[in-house]
Amino acid sequence: MNIDREPAPGLTELLSSDLKAKANWLYGSAERRDIVKTLLTDGTPAMILYRLMQASQRSKLGLLAMIFNKLNVLGSCIIGRGADFGPGFVLVHSQGVVINGSVRGGRDIKIEHQVTIGAERGQSPILGDDIVIGAGAKILGSIRIGSNVRVGANAVVVKDVPDHMTAVGVPARYISRTPVE
Repeated sequence: MNIDREPAPGLTELLSSDLKAKANWLYGSAERRDIVKTLLTDGTPAMILYRLMQASQRSKLGLLAMIFNKLNVLGSCIIGRGADFGPGFVLVHSQGVVINGSVRGGRDIKIEHQVTIGAERGQSPILGDDIVIGAGAKILGSIRIGSNVRVGANAVVVKDVPDHMTAVGVPARYISRTPVE
């Protein structure tokens, strides 16, 4: 056990980080007016319900977590109760998003509509930091997606993606990205 590890961010910190990340993605800034606009955009209610579900799950309030989970389903977004994403989680559009409950993801993950991040034979993907997943993409099975990765629209990813790559096609092939200094 690493005693130097930072404590997990709280609900307020996570929500703030998510909203700022989405405002920056959509409007290029996280000024107050852009945060307000972000609150009114598609996908934001699903992000908030996910964070409420996640906080309830961590607090061992299973019934409350289930209620938030089912409210998200009404908005055509399914995120399993055990799914765990770091700060800066953005659902650009939440329609048709399906995320398995055992998926783990790092910071600054942006997801477009109709994305599936799912298990295969009970094993789910693990995602690094700074990832953008394009509309209709599928990420399936016991694979690792590195950091600073882009997954193209409609790509089907079934094997590991190293850091600084773009995954495109069916099945996905990888194109190197130049690391940002």
